[in-house]
Amino acid sequence: MKAVGVIVEYNPFHNGHFYHVEQTRKASSADVVVAVMSGQFLQRGEPALVDKWHRAKMALLGGVDLVIELPYVFSTGNATIFAEGATKLLNAIGCESFAFGSEQGTIEPFLNTLSLLRSEEEEYNALIKQFISTGISYPQSLYLAYEKLKNEHPNTYIDLSQPNNILGYHYIEAVNRFNLSIQPLTIQRVQAGYHDDINTNLTIASATGIRKSIFETKSIHEVESYVPKATFKELESWKHKHTQFTNWDSFWSLLRYAILRNTPEQLSLFADVSEGIEHALIKAARKSDSFAEFMSNIKSKRYTWTRLQRMITHIFTGITKEALHQFDEPTYIRLLGMTGKGQKYLSEHKKSFTLPLISRVASTKDPMLALDIRASEMYAQGVNLISKQKLEMDYQTPPIRL
Repeated sequence: MKAVGVIVEYNPFHNGHFYHVEQTRKASSADVVVAVMSGQFLQRGEPALVDKWHRAKMALLGGVDLVIELPYVFSTGNATIFAEGATKLLNAIGCESFAFGSEQGTIEPFLNTLSLLRSEEEEYNALIKQFISTGISYPQSLYLAYEKLKNEHPNTYIDLSQPNNILGYHYIEAVNRFNLSIQPLTIQRVQAGYHDDINTNLTIASATGIRKSIFETKSIHEVESYVPKATFKELESWKHKHTQFTNWDSFWSLLRYAILRNTPEQLSLFADVSEGIEHALIKAARKSDSFAEFMSNIKSKRYTWTRLQRMITHIFTGITKEALHQFDEPTYIRLLGMTGKGQKYLSEHKKSFTLPLISRVASTKDPMLALDIRASEMYAQGVNLISKQKLEMDYQTPPIRL
């Protein structure tokens, strides 16, 4: 059986994701679609709308055959770290190719961009330093350096101001750098842009727009036409059980406590906290009554919103630089769910996987997996899942079978 991979968060799974899975299957002629999916905390440094098991079930009901978890180490990293972990896991599970959605829609400009940045690396790095020295944030400096370099070398390159193009570039760069055998494909993103609000004239909305609607209206009915029926049922199920969906507002009192219980010296030990920002975090936590106010008080030109949220994620989960940075490579394949076809693929191919397959965590002692379990325990605090049973969901939840 032939497998193709997708790298996802499904926060939540919507009509655009359904289209992507369908097009991925067609473009690759694969028998099985494998999704490597972020767990309870996501790449932009925020808790998922619903937990990883609800999102895995949405994916399986939406056409995915296997869902494996992208460990916390990678799912909360910057684009480079996120891409490395995801592509290596898809390669380890035997995918011949992977397909990502992009604003560009064709693969050649991505390869041209990779070639340009590799061949002109010295000039590119010099330009980045030049822009950083003016006080511009690192991500913006990367973009400005790239734009200047691109204009000096005529060809067809990708637009690196577009979020899916950025991630797509990092996927291809990771495959090239680590000499992975998996081949990249890209699917044109259609209708809604990455950050777009819901548009009633369209059938596809961005996950950002869907989440915004849910939190602003306190209802899921406004988003019903933008998600598959199975997703809507899972959202209904979650709301019935937990009364609310999850974002940083759900965690605010706990997050403020996590910040204020530490001294500046202790805060500086957490992953991604740097350059003395620990003092600003404490000051803002003392005077802010909401998460939005807190972020407004610490946001500056030097730090992107996403970088700040990733710091906050690590403080909340209690994960230090030392704990996070001991890992370079994925050490396991964590199975969250499968269809019958996915199960058949595992039976036929698992002997050739280059990493151990984990279906139950109780029998596995792995330091990287321990961080995933801690992330689940802390996530449970923010959604009122504080019974022993809920705190031990990673131990007690077997892979979903459809």
